[in-house]
Amino acid sequence: MRLTHRHLPGASLITITGEIDATTSGDLEAYIDQVRRDLDHHLIIDASALSFLDSSGLAVLLAAATLAQAHGAAVHLAGLQPRVARILEITGSGKAVATYDHVEQALAAVERSGGAGLTEPA
Repeated sequence: MRLTHRHLPGASLITITGEIDATTSGDLEAYIDQVRRDLDHHLIIDASALSFLDSSGLAVLLAAATLAQAHGAAVHLAGLQPRVARILEITGSGKAVATYDHVEQALAAVERSGGAGLTEPA
């Protein structure tokens, strides 16, 4: 698994490449905690290169979503591969996170929700 991020006004964009399973979910949790600037900031997860997600990884994403919602924000998943999307569908977890086909759609949704004009810093 490889993780990268960009800070945007009102949000953090995290890109996940590879697989999230029991051996890597703790790393994802620590990374989210490390890069999140404020609890009321949205998290946008670019999952277009996420090839596998097991229940431990799903638990990390749902915990992040619960924390974000408690502070008036949300977790937005973009670019889900069919295998990962199926996990959300089977578990009903898609109700806890917003999903989008592309990162740009997630960015636009956050901006519409009051994400303080999410644009790339110059």
